[in-house]
Amino acid sequence: MSAAFDVRYTAQLARLNLSEEETAKFQAQLSQVLAYVEKLEKVDVTGVEPTAHANAVFNVFRQDVPRDWFTPEQALSNAPRSANQLFVVPKVIE
Repeated sequence: MSAAFDVRYTAQLARLNLSEEETAKFQAQLSQVLAYVEKLEKVDVTGVEPTAHANAVFNVFRQDVPRDWFTPEQALSNAPRSANQLFVVPKVIE
């Protein structure tokens, strides 16, 4: 399976109609990305701890204390449509 086929197939899955020029452009970009990944695979990472973020991330919890908040009337005051203290929105899923 060629990478050019992958670009066309991926575009089809994303429902994108790419011209031949766009397919060639994205093929070249994909080739550059894959070449860079191959370069990264050669780096010796023995002893390097896996991380999910470049900076250390810690959970910061605050005290769960009650505070003043919107009343239902205030929350619905700018709603285009509401009923029974709920936002009414158009159906988007059939």
